[in-house]
Amino acid sequence: MDALTKPLTCFKAYDIRGRLGEELNPDIAYRVGRAFAEVLKASRVVIGRDVRPSSEELSQALAKGLVDAGVEVLDLGLSGTEETYFAVTHLDADGGICVTASHNPMDYNGMKMVQRGSAPIGNDDGMAAIKALAESGGFAPVGAGGKVTDVSGTRAAYVAKLMEFVDVSALTPMKVLVNAGNGAAGPTFDAIAEALAQAGAPLEFVRVDHVPDGSFPNGIPNPLLDENQPKTADPVVAHGADIGVAWDGDFDRCFFFDHEGGFIPGEYVVGLLAEAFLAKEPGEKIVHDPRVIWATQEIVAKMGGKAIQSRCGHSHIKQVMRDTGAVYGGEMSAHHYFRDFMACDSGMIPWLLVVELLCRRGESLKDVMAERRAAYPSSGEVNFRVEDTGPMIAKIEAEYAPKAEGRDDTDGLSLDFGAWRFNLRASNTEPLLRLNIEARGDAALVAEKLAEMRTLIEG
Repeated sequence: MDALTKPLTCFKAYDIRGRLGEELNPDIAYRVGRAFAEVLKASRVVIGRDVRPSSEELSQALAKGLVDAGVEVLDLGLSGTEETYFAVTHLDADGGICVTASHNPMDYNGMKMVQRGSAPIGNDDGMAAIKALAESGGFAPVGAGGKVTDVSGTRAAYVAKLMEFVDVSALTPMKVLVNAGNGAAGPTFDAIAEALAQAGAPLEFVRVDHVPDGSFPNGIPNPLLDENQPKTADPVVAHGADIGVAWDGDFDRCFFFDHEGGFIPGEYVVGLLAEAFLAKEPGEKIVHDPRVIWATQEIVAKMGGKAIQSRCGHSHIKQVMRDTGAVYGGEMSAHHYFRDFMACDSGMIPWLLVVELLCRRGESLKDVMAERRAAYPSSGEVNFRVEDTGPMIAKIEAEYAPKAEGRDDTDGLSLDFGAWRFNLRASNTEPLLRLNIEARGDAALVAEKLAEMRTLIEG
């Protein structure tokens, strides 16, 4: 196969993302399949795909590339990214690829990859080599023995694994509204709901935008965006639900709403899930990112656990979890990772744990969160478009570092002033500065410092 005349821009540090057409197309997907198989010396590879029409075409080309490399393709069909992660380990495969654009615009698609053991692939352990081989086209001759095997029945084992995370006997009657956003979550959720019903769970579910539809008639599912939140918040109130749950397109992120339709910021969900684990397993390790930390650290300390800080990003969190044996890791971006789920992220496990915890506590999500949000108010992540981030970070550092009581450089610049702290990071993919501010019981201080830093950044 001929070498490409241009480098592949769809390759990122830990996955593939690009605009359909020149950046990502069936020819490139075929090349990725051939290169993935050769670099990983794979004989069996799991593939899954989200609901977008382009995902089916790309996954077919990807499968052909793998088959031409002599690989048995284990095809999950329409599924979530976490189902690919699960199947790689469950089926003892050499790797897995989920074709998904998650929450990106309609003219984008991508691939999320893992190697044996569902471990992430980065530039140092395969991604750079896969890119180089895909670009060069210098593949080995077409191999024999390649084939496609339908393994969509693996979902039953996946559901059984998730049921291990919830104690059905602790559940009390609760109405849960779920919004799949017409993404891949609907069929998988239905399988989980059926298992819960068979186990006697007294839960009632209300489904919104549930049927998979790659045209996304109700908008691309990304509940993190303010403008998308009423799509879940309003039905929660209208149906009198106790809690609302929404997912993005490949449901590797999970978002929560209280019974009044209030959105729960991701940084507080990390503490909630830490509590869920530590209530059952005191003394366990909990991994968190460095952006907003105080609420999580307090809960972990109070419940006898050990908080461990990691750089942001799934590859870093997963590696720290594997290195330390931590039971759970969470990011404020709504990615949640579980030791007993291959140290991988899941968007289905979190809502099971939160529902059980609320049942055990006998409190509403709103009441539980109100206490924590008052104790540690946060700005949420505020993004600033800055073309040259380095000098701006240096400017902020020069202004604030001399006054700080503590400093941390785990990921970006974190400065602690006792009553408040901030984390400032440059985006890895866009000309953006990402700012998070938190305080101890003083929301006005958060607002004051945000205004102060906004003036400094925007001029």
